[in-house]
Amino acid sequence: MVPLWMFLVVSAAVFCIGVYGVLSRRNAVAILMSIELMLNAVNINLLAFWRFVAPQNMAGQAFAAFVFVVAAAEAAVGLAIVIAVYRNRRSVIVEDVNLLRG
Repeated sequence: MVPLWMFLVVSAAVFCIGVYGVLSRRNAVAILMSIELMLNAVNINLLAFWRFVAPQNMAGQAFAAFVFVVAAAEAAVGLAIVIAVYRNRRSVIVEDVNLLRG
């Protein structure tokens, strides 16, 4: 049986990779992929704690399913925004997007 701390280490590593991707990438699609990595790290934590704390209760799986739904919605809305920005600006580089400036 794999101990809880191993799940937490993997989850922390995946989350750190996601944070690094968000902070270092210029491409909007790469930033969205890094956000997905961070959400998957949260899912690993949720399921690990569910398995070790209360496996008879289905709350951990329900929360993980909710995070999957939120991640799918985030990806759909994010990609729609990226496509709309690309049609207007011909670039998906985050620094080039200044739509809110007058």
